[in-house]
Amino acid sequence: MTPSKIAYARYPSLQAMPVIISGGASGIGAALVRNFADQGARVGFVDIDQTAGVALEAELAAAGQVARFIACDITDTTAYQAAIHALGDAHGDALVLINNAAHDQRHGWADVTSQEWDDRIAVNLKHAFFAIQAVAPAMIRAGRGSIINTGSISWMIRTPMLPIYETAKAATHGLTRAMAGELGRSGVRVNTLVPGAVITDRQLELWLTKESMRDIEASQALRGHIYPDDVARMAMFLAADDSAMISGQQFLVDAGWASA
Repeated sequence: MTPSKIAYARYPSLQAMPVIISGGASGIGAALVRNFADQGARVGFVDIDQTAGVALEAELAAAGQVARFIACDITDTTAYQAAIHALGDAHGDALVLINNAAHDQRHGWADVTSQEWDDRIAVNLKHAFFAIQAVAPAMIRAGRGSIINTGSISWMIRTPMLPIYETAKAATHGLTRAMAGELGRSGVRVNTLVPGAVITDRQLELWLTKESMRDIEASQALRGHIYPDDVARMAMFLAADDSAMISGQQFLVDAGWASA
């Protein structure tokens, strides 16, 4: 689904808003990039997948929208913070940060090594803190800003074969609560956006079958499936001035999953 096929709310406060999105080249991240660009925001995004990122940047440029891509490994903190500052030089200091990047590689608990633990935490949690560290000073100076950390219902529903990912995603809301307290008096809001079982190309390619998609729908209160644009709609609300008095909360876009 694309924004042109759905009647979206328009958020005037997102017009020309400098926005940074991690993991923006595919899946939920690409939907975030497209939707914020469609709102008229000045979008900067990073991803390790240079080919996909360049293609998305070109697509949006052809549509007359403002988006800049920087290829970056978010687990390299120095490089990632440098990319954030470079995007700030191009578009203005970010007033919206979406910590979207993650990697849900399946793993059995008995086989995890110390290095694998560190690697999984780095890609699913650590980068979010250091991205906040990079953007928060400018938000404090501006007296406003919205930081959106991406969680997951996986730890709430005990998805198998994901213990490190689930640990990181549970900790994400702890990060949200902590930083909402640290930054709130400066006018900066911090919230967690928690997707349910989102149907992305990666999920379809690696794990989803007709049977598992039926099981997902049966676990939801609502019929149908969640797609990346559904997540992006909540992110736009949390980024816009419409949510000016909301901070430290988590928002589930999960179609009413029974046990979340």
